[in-house]
Amino acid sequence: MTFKNFKSYSLVLFGFFLNTEVFSQAVTKIKTFEVAEAKQAVAVDGGFFYVINNSTIGKFTKADGKLVTTWDGTSEGIKHLNSGVVIKGKLYCANSNYPEIPMASSVEIFDVNTMKHIGNHSFGIAEHGSLTWIDQKDGFWWIGFAHYSGKEASEGRDVRWTSLVKFDLEWRQTESWIFPKNIVELFTPKSNSGGAWGNDGLLYCTGHDRPELYVMKLPKSGFTLEHIRTMPAEIYGQGIAIDHSVKNKLMIYGLNRATNTITLSEIK
Repeated sequence: MTFKNFKSYSLVLFGFFLNTEVFSQAVTKIKTFEVAEAKQAVAVDGGFFYVINNSTIGKFTKADGKLVTTWDGTSEGIKHLNSGVVIKGKLYCANSNYPEIPMASSVEIFDVNTMKHIGNHSFGIAEHGSLTWIDQKDGFWWIGFAHYSGKEASEGRDVRWTSLVKFDLEWRQTESWIFPKNIVELFTPKSNSGGAWGNDGLLYCTGHDRPELYVMKLPKSGFTLEHIRTMPAEIYGQGIAIDHSVKNKLMIYGLNRATNTITLSEIK
């Protein structure tokens, strides 16, 4: 074998092992909960999961899926809660006026012990689009802003304008990134519905309907998120939650609107 042929063979072999490593990760469903209100998103903490559905939030026990209490924001004008994350006893929910234009968004804050609404941060007409998900990592807020195609497009912008935006804890923007073209195509005609940082330092994202998780990471240079892998999962888009109370495993909650179920899965 010549050096040139050996070099080519080595590159092919390297690519094979690289692809094997990339696709070695899988999502295994552990448990399913039947919840009639499972339409938009789920959040989670040490003892409970929270089912978010437009104007309502239900608090359920993680052990057996029993309903503890509910919050209804219909009378307060809440029409489209998108997702949520629990941080230090507070549930932060992404809220928008979808499908109205111009797009307006806010973060609604709840005490998880009492399930009372305790605060708000309004973005108003957000320059980045419609707020769909929120998470916190390394002392910063990480927020997904969506754009849509067709009649839901805003001011001539389509799904390509969907972005991840980083804010400090005082809601001041520091950086932002766009999604790669292949992921934008998978989002279309809807958009990026959910996102959560894993304890492995990777960002797990969902679209609107596909039973897939898109694993991303921040790029070393440029402005486009790097797509690491796509994983089939019994999570059909919408808002997701990673259970950070479990330290030695990567556990993720998602939902299936068609069957009104919440799923608990392990990524390994």
